[in-house]
Amino acid sequence: MQVTIYLTEEDSYLLRLLDEGSHRERMSRSAFILSIIEEHFEKGRRLGEILIDLGVLSEADLTHALELQKETFAEKLLGDVLVSEQGVEEEEIARALTIQRRFTESARQA
Repeated sequence: MQVTIYLTEEDSYLLRLLDEGSHRERMSRSAFILSIIEEHFEKGRRLGEILIDLGVLSEADLTHALELQKETFAEKLLGDVLVSEQGVEEEEIARALTIQRRFTESARQA
């Protein structure tokens, strides 16, 4: 996917901030922009919401898994229920947890 961003001279400070941030984080400009966007949309989200955003689950699948967890698998974590009962791949759970942890930890540090 290619995205084009048009900036004016008035926006030059944004490019400076972008360059400083990407250098500090040791990322390319595009990776840094995507991390900012991801943080904006995923900060404070719960595991199931992130999985929906990633296209792994539908809202109906999440609702069903939460009901299963509540009624049958109270001792299991939601991720475990999703893997065993909904066929979600462990790698997808791990990706969503990584996203969730990244923004939970950054909120605690702030």
